Amino acid sequence: MTQLHDLTALEQGELIGTGKLSPVELTDHYLERIERLNTTLGAFVTVTPELARKQAAEAEAEAGAARREGRRLSPLHGVPVPVKDLVFVAGVRATQGSAVSAEHVPTVDDHVVTRLRAAGTIMTGKTNTPEYGLPCYTENKVAPPARTPWDLERSAGGSSGGAAAAVAAGLAPVAHASDGGGSIRIPASVCGLFGIKPSRGRVSSGPVNHDISGLSSNGPLARTVADAAALLDVLAGPMPGDSFTAPALPAGETFLDHAGREPGQLRIAVLTKPPVPGVVLHPDCLAATENTAELLTGLGHHAEPLELPTDGTLRQVFEQVWAVMATQHPVPPEQEELLMPLTQHLRAKGRNVSGPDFATALYVFRLVAGRIAALQEHYDVILTPTLAQPPSLIGGLRNDADPQQEFDNLAAFTPFTALYNATGQPAVNLPLHWNAAGLPIGVMLGGRYGAESTLISLAAQLERARPWADRKPEVW
Repeated sequence: MTQLHDLTALEQGELIGTGKLSPVELTDHYLERIERLNTTLGAFVTVTPELARKQAAEAEAEAGAARREGRRLSPLHGVPVPVKDLVFVAGVRATQGSAVSAEHVPTVDDHVVTRLRAAGTIMTGKTNTPEYGLPCYTENKVAPPARTPWDLERSAGGSSGGAAAAVAAGLAPVAHASDGGGSIRIPASVCGLFGIKPSRGRVSSGPVNHDISGLSSNGPLARTVADAAALLDVLAGPMPGDSFTAPALPAGETFLDHAGREPGQLRIAVLTKPPVPGVVLHPDCLAATENTAELLTGLGHHAEPLELPTDGTLRQVFEQVWAVMATQHPVPPEQEELLMPLTQHLRAKGRNVSGPDFATALYVFRLVAGRIAALQEHYDVILTPTLAQPPSLIGGLRNDADPQQEFDNLAAFTPFTALYNATGQPAVNLPLHWNAAGLPIGVMLGGRYGAESTLISLAAQLERARPWADRKPEVW
């Protein structure tokens, strides 16, 4: 028997629009699942049932008025969309994954929340994230660890691990997420989801949580390409004070439109050698990428191997910028000891990065962006593994006794993802493969700056060729 959480977000929105499904009923369904399963999964830090039910009642009234008046609403009107706990929601605590800010309650919404409210979505709560989003696992001092529903002994990844666990386990139809070094694509890979890291400037990070480095972007996590595209339509667009703005779609077009379009014949570069020195690619990740290249060729695309120079420069400057950004979170000196060991290590390291070194690191990002852009004059898309290893065990990447070794572990686990944060280009994770142990192994597509539409059309074509959304973990 089909249950409400079996429906895609767009199917839910369509039923709400026609009056066949109540947003209140849908919200109660998800709140019940959260109450029953969240302790096991570690998906939510804060659940907001009162706010969710209030918004659901308002969405139901608005949907009824729209039907009477013949108005069209957002395709996600009345659909629950939880918000990652790095983002501020007025009146709801924002721990940012840290014991230091465990009781912080913002008084303003970040712009993505403003857009979610305007689209009539329902916020069921704040999803789990590691401290300040710094590592690529979701383990902190304020909530249980986020676990992939495919193996509860393993991490849901990070830093959007809670969001991914929620969607993959049917606690939310889609979720807001963010990505500063792979933080949408990593959890999408280990939780068997489709996730989009948009182009720099596609989605506003303001008005409070601006990322001056340009590394981070807000985006969607979903089970289907169309659901993710619809949520990107909700989140995207410039806001006052933005430092970056991505090229807009042609007038009247949406990203959801592109999920229904054929991509045409594309030239695709296949990169399987990690661009970080000393990293060894797991056979499962290699096999997933090679299999995807064969699938793309079978669909009429031209795929050919590519090898980038193995150079530690990008890894080095990324660590410098990451460490400087860790210092931007206000922490009273007497509370520094409450921070996770990795956070303390990165903040200490960041304070020792000089102004000229920080500027040089940002310059290297722009230089790399130029070189990749030149490369993509010849290729429409670059295919790589998303990660170098299958999903990690809970605690498997941590090293509290040696935080520098931990950071090295994280870099070796994610050698492909940070490139697109440095360049500002869009990239997506596709859940096309599961290994012999039943664990999802993601592959990544990277596109030209501003070309999310190409990635969405290509991903939708791959989804039609090898559907994945009906594959669900036991906890479902």
